[in-house]
Amino acid sequence: MNYSEMSPGEVRKLIRSEEITGPTAGMCAGFAQANLVVLPEKLAYDFLLFAQRNPKSCPLLEVSDKGSRALKYIGKDVDIARDIPKYRIYRNGILDGEYTNVEQFWKEDFVSFLIGCSFSFEAALLEAGVPVRHIEENCNVPMYKTNIPCVPAGIFSGNMVVSMRPIPYAQVPEAVQITGEMPRVHGAPVHIGAPEAIGISDINRPDFGDPVTIREGEVPVFWPCGVTPQNVIMNVKPEFVITHAPGHMLITDVKNVELKY
Repeated sequence: MNYSEMSPGEVRKLIRSEEITGPTAGMCAGFAQANLVVLPEKLAYDFLLFAQRNPKSCPLLEVSDKGSRALKYIGKDVDIARDIPKYRIYRNGILDGEYTNVEQFWKEDFVSFLIGCSFSFEAALLEAGVPVRHIEENCNVPMYKTNIPCVPAGIFSGNMVVSMRPIPYAQVPEAVQITGEMPRVHGAPVHIGAPEAIGISDINRPDFGDPVTIREGEVPVFWPCGVTPQNVIMNVKPEFVITHAPGHMLITDVKNVELKY
């Protein structure tokens, strides 16, 4: 089935019925995707401040009302607890399990943060003839922990996570320009080449997602990633947090073009 040509509402229904449980890269071409962080209200202000201070890795698309599983702006008929293919539960900073829905864990004081996702700029890259290797190889995007510090806020502190796409040398400027026009979905790369300079010891062993082929004449290009909050959560160990599983996003009703400058 060609999910790239389906509407966000159609794909969300398939996710809600658990017919889709895998990564969402390449689905609903032209529509923005979002990362998820769900926190108790007592931590929500600190995280809001953290996102505001780290807009490249945590560009906010929407924040829910307390206790609500619906959204007002980026999607109609959205159930935050059921419309992502795979969720993660963290308890005291430790991954406690992955689930295809999180209804059983929902509480009335939860606040949801929807964060822009780099999957959203991939359609523009493909349209310009820039390759996106994990889509070609039908796998998840490789993501890495780095030594790039985030700006702390309240209890939240830690280092940035980046996603990587191999880009032919001649097309790097075009990839930078295209993605730089979309700051609400991470914007331009933070690093090009030399993975060790940002603390990545083995490019073939990502911390999240899957390794992809880097061909001769290509350079690894690194973008800020919405998995950064999960790295921060593992660092500061709050009692209970729900996130998306890396690569498994909420597909919104917002067109990518609406997220340009």
